[in-house]
Amino acid sequence: MKIQDARAVITGGASGLGHAVARHIAAQGGRAVILDVQEGPGRAAAAALGANASFMRCDVTSEAEVNAAMEGAHSRLAGLNLLVNCAGVIGAGRVLGKNGPMAGEFFTKVIHINLIGTFLCDKAAAALMQNNTPGPDGERGLLIHTSSVAAFEGQIGQAAYSATKAAVAGMTLPIARELARLGIRCVSIAPGIFHTPMMDGMSKEVQDSLAAQVPFPARLGKPEEFAQLVASVFEIPMLNGATIRLDGAIRMQPK
Repeated sequence: MKIQDARAVITGGASGLGHAVARHIAAQGGRAVILDVQEGPGRAAAAALGANASFMRCDVTSEAEVNAAMEGAHSRLAGLNLLVNCAGVIGAGRVLGKNGPMAGEFFTKVIHINLIGTFLCDKAAAALMQNNTPGPDGERGLLIHTSSVAAFEGQIGQAAYSATKAAVAGMTLPIARELARLGIRCVSIAPGIFHTPMMDGMSKEVQDSLAAQVPFPARLGKPEEFAQLVASVFEIPMLNGATIRLDGAIRMQPK
């Protein structure tokens, strides 16, 4: 599959990594539907990308909304062969915080968005992809998960976040194995420290300190680099069932 032939759904595509993916696909001639719970920013993000991108509001924790959004995107795109799961929250918090133990509801919310949301989108997209006309290798589509280096080196305060990102990576191979008979691949990308809108609230000193932790290149990752990797995975059929670290060789410290 070539990126210009992508018919893609990108969750969390109103900003950050997801928006970079949508921008890259649209610029290469592919078509993308951005799904996001933030309607205003989502519509603005899609409008900025021109005719090859559009927006649909969707809460990925709602199975009904996900199913309807995937059906709508499939109709709008006249097909669906790529899902990029970027919707997620950091969910930072200590197990035993200053104000007491972490609330179970908080932990559950992070799981619902980061993990269950990814699963709901996967199955809804795969149900549509299985009907695609197969390509040269019998390929019908690709599901991409956004994991994190926190899946492997979670820091203090990342118990909920790390649990979800490890789970997202963990279900990649079973899904790839199950859907192999249908020609649908599943791959996870585990980014390190990237310059996303969350970083804009930090001082330059803090950003420089984070960048200095990256062995090489000694800087924050660029969302465009994440998008480039998505495009490469889309075009290389042998990439399947794997979690790819995109992190400049960083290994996170405890805090």
